[in-house]
Amino acid sequence: MADPYSILGVARSASEKEVKSAYRKLAKEFHPDRNADNPKAAERFSEITRAYDLLSDKDKRARFDRGEIDIDGNPTMGYGFGGGAGPGGGFGGGMGGGRGGFEGFASEGIDLGDIFDGLFGGARGGGAGMGGGFGGGMGGGRGRAAPRGANVQYKLGVSLPDAALLATQRITLADGKTIDLKLPAGVEDGTQMRLAGKGEPGPGGNGDALVTIQLQPHTFYKRDGDNIRLDLPISLDEAVHGAKVKVPTVEGAVMLTLAPGTSSGKTLRLKGKGFTRKDGTRGDQLVTVEVQLPEGDEDLVRRLEGWRDTRNLRAKLGV
Repeated sequence: MADPYSILGVARSASEKEVKSAYRKLAKEFHPDRNADNPKAAERFSEITRAYDLLSDKDKRARFDRGEIDIDGNPTMGYGFGGGAGPGGGFGGGMGGGRGGFEGFASEGIDLGDIFDGLFGGARGGGAGMGGGFGGGMGGGRGRAAPRGANVQYKLGVSLPDAALLATQRITLADGKTIDLKLPAGVEDGTQMRLAGKGEPGPGGNGDALVTIQLQPHTFYKRDGDNIRLDLPISLDEAVHGAKVKVPTVEGAVMLTLAPGTSSGKTLRLKGKGFTRKDGTRGDQLVTVEVQLPEGDEDLVRRLEGWRDTRNLRAKLGV
């Protein structure tokens, strides 16, 4: 049985943070976009993602550690019954205390239906009640649950403003159907979303659709953690005299006040105009002003003629 711990290269005692760190490192290394010439990279990337999907879910991880499910979440055979569930041996000796049948369970008030639902996903075979035995489910060798269909990988390009605002995205699936996808808080480049039951059909049900988010470069916005950076050109007179200037944000333009004597390179902060974090709060937009001097402006040259800035602006550089 595939071992998700070995796949991610972590110990069974690894913390949630260690599991996530290992996944991110491997996902970057084997991402299909970075391995266009390696056809096995996509398979390895899918295997890594399957392992992380299981270990990042506390309930599934605990069930896997107890041997109840495999890496795909499918029930495993024969867990939790000790020596009583041997091949062809039925459940009499191990579960009935040598009395035969299931009397021992009845006296304890345990619902066997719940137990076998957990083992076989609710499929206990036609007419396999307590009186009819479990021939179809256990003695008949039906084995593991029927396999689900294959997962399908999708890539979804998302603009930086849409990612910051968690704007709903429309995606077309392989079957031609379109669905509206809500981006999760804290979305970043490489974030993977799972759409249950939207993959290939199979005997045990449909597989899932795995959507990998790819943030698209923007003309003038740049991401900086949870913040958004923007270089804002201003004129010399706006820098000298101060001004109110219009600044674009992912939510629309806002007015920004420049103090008189604003220097090129000064960074101003627009609170709450950045990316949405996992806790629902927002980062900021960091606006760096750039004073743009006109080229060949003779009037400006005449106005500055004879004026010199006597400050030693490079003193801190040691020159």
